Amino acid sequence: MTFTIDSGILIIDKPADITSARVVALLKKLTGAKKAGHTGTLDPFATGVLLCCLNEATKISRFFLGGDKKYQAKLLLGVSTDTQDFTGKILSTSNELDFSGEDIISAFNKYEGNIEQVPPVYSALKHKGVPLYKLARKGRPVEKPARKVDIYYLKILEINLPEIFFEVSCSGGTYIRTLCADIGKDLGCGGHLKELRRIESCGFSIGGALTIAELEKLALSGNIKSRVIKMADALKNIPGFIADEILIEKISRGKTITGEDIKSDLLTGCDDFIKIVNKENELIAVLNRIYGKFAYCCVINR
Repeated sequence: MTFTIDSGILIIDKPADITSARVVALLKKLTGAKKAGHTGTLDPFATGVLLCCLNEATKISRFFLGGDKKYQAKLLLGVSTDTQDFTGKILSTSNELDFSGEDIISAFNKYEGNIEQVPPVYSALKHKGVPLYKLARKGRPVEKPARKVDIYYLKILEINLPEIFFEVSCSGGTYIRTLCADIGKDLGCGGHLKELRRIESCGFSIGGALTIAELEKLALSGNIKSRVIKMADALKNIPGFIADEILIEKISRGKTITGEDIKSDLLTGCDDFIKIVNKENELIAVLNRIYGKFAYCCVINR
């Protein structure tokens, strides 16, 4: 018994001026997948790493939604907008841009570490079930309370005022356009996000991503499967346990799994995820140990 190889992860290099949902629809068409989805949207103008799950892999998308990210971005100083990026309406402008390198470095350094960030009113976060951007577009913006995010590093790559090109490594849920707006505000001139490229998501880098043109070429040659990442390999931060046929059968029937079924030194705490694989490293299930017993997170259809 084997899995079909079309269940897995594809890393796509999303182009500009296309929605993440449109990329998924195109991917579904090219691969013939019955189900597909992404694990974290990019704004239409943004480019870069978009993790896409095919078929049974949509069951494990939850494990990538809050993962760490890396971006390269361009901040334009002197212009603030209501969306905090170049697509919005201009709120203010300033020609006072005579900053030293030390001024700019100091402004950036303030945002490294564990910080509080107020989500933008133009975002997909919801208020009473309605996305904030829809309320903002109707003239009824809702500001969510600040929440903690982690900025692991902020690296200035080039200063060519009024533009600053930088790289940031951060936790999931960090808004780079808010970061740009906050830095511009601190400098006293305002600013917004001009360009954004995601170069890494959940440990998957842009170097392993397929462009849409490459994806179409692989589809024509029938070789897309060669770039599909197996589900077990994609869950690289979750420890694995190789199951025998008895345990596989037990899982397939949804029976209670205990520590007697899974004895592993990989489990160290009272609340651990573990991936169950067969001898071919094909994912069987993901379980969550809670005080000695295992709850089913997902079971992969075989």
